[in-house]
Amino acid sequence: MLVTAQGFGSIWERRSAKDASSCARRFAQTAFYNTTGVFVNGKVRPRWRIGGKIRFNAIGGFTPGCPRRSLNRVFECKEPELSGGGWTQILFKRMLNGPEQPDFYLFVVTAECTGRIDIESANWKAESVQVVALSEDGDQQQGMLLMPPYSWVRGALGTLYAEPSTKRSWSADLLLARG
Repeated sequence: MLVTAQGFGSIWERRSAKDASSCARRFAQTAFYNTTGVFVNGKVRPRWRIGGKIRFNAIGGFTPGCPRRSLNRVFECKEPELSGGGWTQILFKRMLNGPEQPDFYLFVVTAECTGRIDIESANWKAESVQVVALSEDGDQQQGMLLMPPYSWVRGALGTLYAEPSTKRSWSADLLLARG
């Protein structure tokens, strides 16, 4: 599965191998996780309504010191897996050397850009959209969505579509439908 990272969630964590004998080996066995979060009492916290994380290994081309360098880049990913805790995890195995047409775009949406999303509604997203994670507290929301080209998500502000770029086929924008 090919995925272009268009955004990341608010929360990052790092886990290193405990049994690695050298610093180089420990770094090579380090994993970086990203998920959604919202402000609670002045700190960003995961408040999952739908739980999930994306994972990058240190050796897969991801730059942990500057995650933004991985935006608008295409990654080879494993299919989403359900963890023992009941939440979804997707491994971003490696960054491709060049652009390719992705199967999905990873968008991160907030209530500020979509309006409040009613996730209890049966028609808040296209059937093809996969929710990686969604955090919510009061009026705040942050969702991490895998969206194929031309799929949609609906919030209080209207319907937003994943519109592939005509100039960079590996990239897309989330555009509000005109109505």
